[in-house]
Amino acid sequence: MLREPEARDRAAVIELFASPEVSTYLGGPRPRDELERSVPEMPKRRPGLFVVDLDGAMIGIVTLDRRDAERPGHVRPGAGEAELGYMFLPEAWGCGYAAEACAAALDWFAGALPGESVVLCTQTANARSMRLAAKLGFTEVERFEEWDAEQWFGVRSSITPSD
Repeated sequence: MLREPEARDRAAVIELFASPEVSTYLGGPRPRDELERSVPEMPKRRPGLFVVDLDGAMIGIVTLDRRDAERPGHVRPGAGEAELGYMFLPEAWGCGYAAEACAAALDWFAGALPGESVVLCTQTANARSMRLAAKLGFTEVERFEEWDAEQWFGVRSSITPSD
């Protein structure tokens, strides 16, 4: 189930960002003590931020945010495309939860902003994320170097990428 973040999710959020397994392709884990100080007791809520809930407990998050125009990888002039992001606790890996949750978030987005494209960027070394991108219907636009790693950039829409 996708839902808004709640205060009870704080410990799982800290675990996500402190986990070396989760952050392997995301720049590495953040120090737990730093997270304990910086993660608010009551989370901010906003459209496009979903907690993935399994039996009353948070197992991951899915986000749809605007891609920063300064970053490489865009499908239209002026950038600002919606970008799909996700993180799941290791115990939820390999069960299909990411595919189900991301598909549900993409369905929500298509209803909220019909016809707008969604992009996804992942390291090419992240085989699980590459498989999920294909399963969700993303097609490759380009590859580039960022954060000292080759990145795969794809789009999910009928919009033709611009040069």
